[in-house]
Amino acid sequence: MPASAKPLFHQTWFNGLRSLLYASAFIAFFAWLALELRAFDNNFSFALPAATVALGIIVMLAGASLAISCIATFVIRGRGTPALFDPPRQFVAIGPYRYVRNPMYIGGFALLFGLALALRSISILLMTIVLMPLCHLLVVLHEEPSLKHKFGETYQNYLATVRRWLPRVPVSPSENAIPLP
Repeated sequence: MPASAKPLFHQTWFNGLRSLLYASAFIAFFAWLALELRAFDNNFSFALPAATVALGIIVMLAGASLAISCIATFVIRGRGTPALFDPPRQFVAIGPYRYVRNPMYIGGFALLFGLALALRSISILLMTIVLMPLCHLLVVLHEEPSLKHKFGETYQNYLATVRRWLPRVPVSPSENAIPLP
């Protein structure tokens, strides 16, 4: 490995370790919260049907895969972590971010939604539904203004091209390219 590549290699590994730590703490917190709230399921006179278990596992795996892909993209291409207090240093508009602006949140919500289905838990399902608008407010009121300030015109072009929550699947390969200055 050339000497010039060593600092970048070490920084990528360091970012990866920090991301693993942050993601583990984030997942542990929401898993703990979800499992604590599950105790309230006894207060409901109904439960999710048993048929939701298999679907829940599939949705959880898809959500986890998407979130992991986003974390890897932030570490490798963004040279940072997904944490708000330790964000990527480079603008990221590749991978899942090419199709939707907030794929990591979508993956996290899919993970929680899948957990609710797999455990047949109304309480976890309700928690997920309550967290969604709160997350939307975080994105609109904090993240987007911060990214506009940090990345300027590049981020403005991204906002004009990529939707916030609903993925836009390009119909041709040329639509895959995001016009960045």
